[in-house]
Amino acid sequence: MTENQINFVKMNGLGNEIIVADMRGRADRIQPRAALALADDPETSFDQIMALHTPNNSRADAFIHILNSDGSDAESCGNGTRCVVSWLQRELAKDAYLFETDGGIVEAWHQDDSSISVNMGIPRFDWEDIPLAEEFADTRTIELQVGPIDNPVLHTPSVTNIGNPHAVFWVEDDVWSYELDRFGPLLENHPIFPDRANITIARVTSDRTVTIRTWERGAGITSACGSGACATVVNAVRTGRTGRNVAVTTPGGDLQIEWRKDNSVLMSGPVEYEFAGMLDPQNGAWTKSAAAS
Repeated sequence: MTENQINFVKMNGLGNEIIVADMRGRADRIQPRAALALADDPETSFDQIMALHTPNNSRADAFIHILNSDGSDAESCGNGTRCVVSWLQRELAKDAYLFETDGGIVEAWHQDDSSISVNMGIPRFDWEDIPLAEEFADTRTIELQVGPIDNPVLHTPSVTNIGNPHAVFWVEDDVWSYELDRFGPLLENHPIFPDRANITIARVTSDRTVTIRTWERGAGITSACGSGACATVVNAVRTGRTGRNVAVTTPGGDLQIEWRKDNSVLMSGPVEYEFAGMLDPQNGAWTKSAAAS
């Protein structure tokens, strides 16, 4: 390990590909060019990097700087936070964790690697907080559609901010029947979203079950988007579609989402290790550890 290299581990939360990188004790950050290099490598291809830094708050276990695969910053990543908890558990062996992020303070709890919970915070619904480019008095539905005016393919999404801006489009048929790879980038970068947005297609299957697919801002289609699952449930409750405790089926598996009475949103699910290694945070050069587990 050279002086400039750091330890990292490749993990996933229901197929949401995550790199956890240990930058604690260093003043520098992982550079966007390093993120792009790692994203282009088939072995280290990822959806988000969770870079751990020394926290400012002495009560926190780490400050997490989150990068998307396009090198842009993200304020929140629920599946990535669960991966961080699993990785730190080997070092700290705690039941509860506290993290600083650009989106605010995040609490998390470790039971085992099949059940890690993250408090995603309190969702915001005011148009200025999401943010939207123009005023909407009611963000349970906004005027936005894809396709012909008289027969849109997707329309009137529910929007919220739960760490990141989210738009949830409700559909009645199979979520796989929609060309999310085509519509996702157009909607992510729509002028109505000045900070771009995560785009979710959601089908409610019962009062306690929802199926989703998500195009993540800065990452594209992912196997599971934790904040997207949370945004779907709170908006399902707001529009009278489900109760407050819902199993959300993603392409990678199920997440349990609870919109609690204190208005915070709890997300629970499993994580998996893939391999460990060392990387250069400036250029993304990396090597796999001999005992990569």
